[in-house]
Parts: sequence; C-alpha cells; structure tokens
Amino acid sequence: MSMPFPKLQRNLVAILRGLKPEEAVDVASAIYDAGIEAIEVPLNSPDPFRSIEAVARQLPGALLGAGTVLKAGEVDRLHAAGGRLLVSPNIDADVMRQAARHGLVTMPGVFTPTEAFQALSLGASALKFFPASVLGPGGIAAIRAVLPADATVGVVGGVSEADFAAYAKVGVRTFGLGSSLYKPGLSAAAVGERAAAAVEAWDQVFANQ
Repeated sequence: MSMPFPKLQRNLVAILRGLKPEEAVDVASAIYDAGIEAIEVPLNSPDPFRSIEAVARQLPGALLGAGTVLKAGEVDRLHAAGGRLLVSPNIDADVMRQAARHGLVTMPGVFTPTEAFQALSLGASALKFFPASVLGPGGIAAIRAVLPADATVGVVGGVSEADFAAYAKVGVRTFGLGSSLYKPGLSAAAVGERAAAAVEAWDQVFANQ
C-alpha cells in the first residue's frame, strides 16, 4: 500500500550524494541532531546500501532512505537495509509498485503536470519537482493550481535555504537540500553547521504557518 508523507518537525530532506560508508553515521547524526529528520543517500554514492544500513541502526527515528532509485530490485535492497524513504529522479511504475509492497514512503521525480498526475495515480507519498530551479516558484505555482489540494509538493535541485521564502509564497514547504548542505570532503561538523543554518531558516519562514 502507498504511504502518506509522514509528519516531520520540518519538511527538509538531506541529500547526501557521494557519502562514504565510513563517514555515514557521523554525517547523518550531525544532520539529525541539527533538526533534519529525513535523510537520503543517493544510490550513485559509494556502497550506498552499507551506509543506509549503518545509519538505520544508529538513527532508528530518522526517515532514512535512498535516492536515484531506478530499478525494482533496488527497492528490495533498500527495504532490506532498513530504509523507509524512496526518492527517484523519475516516475517508474515497477519501482512504485515494489515500494508499495514494502510500505515505503515515496517521492518520485516529476517536472510536468502529466508526470505529477501519473505519480499520484501510482500512490506517490509526495512529488519531487526536479530540477526545481528550472521551474522556479512561478512554474511550481502554475502546476500546483491543478493538483489535488492535499498533494505534498517538494522541490529539489538548485534549492537552498535562501529559496525557502520564495517557495513559501506559492505554498511549498518541502525541500530537498543537496550541495548546499553536503558535498564530499566536508567534515561532519561542517555539515552539521550547514544543517543548523537550514533549520533556522526553515523555522523563520514556516514556524508560524
């Protein structure tokens, strides 16, 4: 069955592309301690399932999962590793069906109204508009106008905490943060500082909404 997008303290997803298993627990813990509960390890990172398994053991309360999930077999491996969140750059029916079998939270990538409605029909928990920087708040607003009012709309790609206020004006409060938060080579402490800054920015925009 498809899962609704869970209620998080803040609708922020940390995207840790390039994360290595030996640093995974320290980096993820720094992000989680800063106040970001959802963490994604893209599958084009080194040995991603080992990282996911290690973080799942350390942070059982996190909404942890994988990004760049392209094949149904990868969904099985994600579930076996303890992941609960599936993020993809596209919308694939086989991937979505397998995610539903495992009861995973899904956030497939979409760019057009056609893709958005296809994702919702396949049970998407949330929509990941990607790359959001191309559409911008105006493009997202135009597409949101035809979507179901209760659809969770997230923006990913070229987005940082500097963009929260602009997207908030068009009703978006879910963000995937990638290179503004984590880049390979950054220390866990540095990532934690960036995560804390993103949390503070999100709270300033959304705390009273």
